[in-house]
Amino acid sequence: MDTIIIICVLTFVIHTTETLSYALRFAGVQTGRLAVALSLSGVVLLVSRTSNLIQSPFSGALRDKAVHMHTDPSFQLHLIIAAASLGTLCAIFLFPTFVQLSKRLISHLELAGSIPGMIRSAVTIHSIRRVRHHVRLPKLASLSRFRIKGIPKRLLLLNCLGTAIYTTSILSVLYAALLVPEYTATVLMSSGLINGFATIFMTILVDPQVALLTDKALQGEASHESIRQMYLWLMISRFFGTILAQFLLIPAAYWVAWLAPLFQ
Repeated sequence: MDTIIIICVLTFVIHTTETLSYALRFAGVQTGRLAVALSLSGVVLLVSRTSNLIQSPFSGALRDKAVHMHTDPSFQLHLIIAAASLGTLCAIFLFPTFVQLSKRLISHLELAGSIPGMIRSAVTIHSIRRVRHHVRLPKLASLSRFRIKGIPKRLLLLNCLGTAIYTTSILSVLYAALLVPEYTATVLMSSGLINGFATIFMTILVDPQVALLTDKALQGEASHESIRQMYLWLMISRFFGTILAQFLLIPAAYWVAWLAPLFQ
């Protein structure tokens, strides 16, 4: 049980940090420092990627334990996806606060001129104590103004689907390795192919549309409020993507198991 807790915590961190990168982008739009914000989002995503690297061996151990103990790990895999959903929900709740903190980080980075310098100036006892002044809770008034008007529905659907594939890919591969143990190496090595497909899918179909809509805000062709709503809807579509991943987990595992012999 210790292993599954560690995996769930790391999954929670991965999806929280990745989703909060939208808050950094929005802070960049509000301050007119999008390039600086994007450089900071790379640092935030580094936390996600580091957590992903640490998580991988634990996920592999989960599969090995299932083999040795002759158990079905599907319930545990669904718990991991549930942790992804919780992480995304947490990011949505923290969005207003993180936007405010991101503005401070952007100003610190501009003054310091480097990431290490920013960390030295921003991470101090005084700065940590002032964090509470930047806390912003979601307001009911803001929710009443929440509309999907002007946001491409296809963009949200693609973001949802891409998130679902990304969330379930490794887990489906681990389960597929149990279904066809004679092709374990082939199945496990296919995880990079599936993740690569999800990355290409998001890079080609989702990210350019988000960039174009963000650029319109910087040029004054769209309001900051419309961009804020776009990022919020993207986070919500990510959440539903993690829900969709619950339903894709087992079918995707059987699909991978069916494909494995074709590579022989």
